[in-house]
Amino acid sequence: MRRFTRLKAFLPAAVSVFLTLPWGAAVPLQAKPQQAQPRRIGVWLTNSPSPLYYDTARIDRAVQELAEAGFNTLYPNVWSRGTTFHRSRHAPMEQALEKANPNLDPICRFTKAAHRRGLQVIPWFEYGLMEPADAAVVRQNPDWVLQRRDGSSEMAMHGKPMVWLNPAHPGVRQRFLGLIGEIVQRCSVDGIQLDDHFAWPVELGYDPTSRELFLAATGREPPDDHTDRAWMRWRRQQLTGLLRELRGQLKPSGTLISLSPGPFRFAYNHWLQDWELWSLGELIDDLVVQNYAHSVKGFEKDLNQPALVKARSWGMPVEIGILAGFGGRTPNMATLAQKTQLSLQRGHGVIYFYWEGLWGLHAGPEGAAYRQAAFRQLHQSFNGPLVPPPPVALPQRR
Repeated sequence: MRRFTRLKAFLPAAVSVFLTLPWGAAVPLQAKPQQAQPRRIGVWLTNSPSPLYYDTARIDRAVQELAEAGFNTLYPNVWSRGTTFHRSRHAPMEQALEKANPNLDPICRFTKAAHRRGLQVIPWFEYGLMEPADAAVVRQNPDWVLQRRDGSSEMAMHGKPMVWLNPAHPGVRQRFLGLIGEIVQRCSVDGIQLDDHFAWPVELGYDPTSRELFLAATGREPPDDHTDRAWMRWRRQQLTGLLRELRGQLKPSGTLISLSPGPFRFAYNHWLQDWELWSLGELIDDLVVQNYAHSVKGFEKDLNQPALVKARSWGMPVEIGILAGFGGRTPNMATLAQKTQLSLQRGHGVIYFYWEGLWGLHAGPEGAAYRQAAFRQLHQSFNGPLVPPPPVALPQRR
C-alpha cells in the first residue's frame, strides 16, 4: 500500500470495468468487475515526429485535450538522440528546439500545464545509456564505451549507428545521475521513466574497463561466450547498481521511478534488464510493460507471460504499453478498446504510444474528431461508476 500513497491524491478509484464499444467492435467483450485500485491512463509524448515540443500554445492545448479525454499521466520524452530539451550541464540541447526557441523549456511547460489540471508528469529518458556513435561525449570519452569481443562497439538502432555507455564506469554514472537530477530539480516533476534503453546489450562488455572490473571482482577474464550465465549476472549487477544509486538520489524528494521494459525473457536475455528483481527489490515504483502485438490474440497471449502474471501481486502499479499509432501502424478504435479492456480485466492501467497516434498526425482513417471522442468515452467507462456512461454521439468516420 505504501507504493500507492502518492497516486491516491490524483487518481479516481476504479471500482469496475464496464466497456461499451460504440465504435463497432466485431465481437463485444463482456465487462468484468475489478477490485478498486488506482490506475494510470497515460501517454508518451515525443518530438519525433511531432511539432508539439516547439509551440507553447500547442503544449497547453494538448494537455487540456488529454485531461478532457480522461488521461491522468504524461510521459514526455526528455532525453533522445544524445540531446535534451533544456539547457543542460551534461549534454547538448536538441537542435530543432535550439533553433526554434531555446528558452521554451517544454518539459517544465508540460509539468505546469498538467499540474494545473491534476495530471502527473513523469519525463521519459528514452535513450538511457545509448548515444549516437558520433556524439561529442563518445569522442571525448572513448573509455566510457562498451565493446564486443572483437573490439567493435557500434549497433544499428533507429536508423543510425549507436554505442552504449558503460553503467559500471564512474564517469558514466555521474553524468547519467546528473541528467536526471537536473530535470527533477528544475521542473518539480512527479517521477522519471527509464525504458528498454536503460540496458547493457548482452554481446557487449569486452572493453578494457569492463574486463578490468570483472577480473578484479572474480579473478578471471570474461568468458568468450557472452551468454555465459555468470558473466551475464555480473553485468546485470552493474546495471542494478546504477539503478540503486539513482534510487538513493531520488528517494529524499519522493520522486518515483518508472520502468518501461519489454517482455521479461527478452529484456533479460538481450538487454540484461532484470525487472522482476528490480521490482521486488523496490528499486522501481511503477512498471509499464510494452505490448505492441499487432493482433488482439497476440496481445492477450503476451499479457499472460509468467513474470507479468506474478507482477500483479507485487503491490505496485503495473501498466501495459499499447500502440495507439505510429508511422503506418494505427490500430482502429475497436482494436484499441479490446486491448485496453484485456489489460483492465487483469488489473493493469494503460499507457499509449504515442501522442500523435491518439488523434494527431497518425489518427488513421477514422479521423481526429472521431478518435478523440472515442478515447474520452472509453476512459470514462472504466474510471467511472458501475453503471454504464451515457451514450456519446460520435462523429462519422472520415
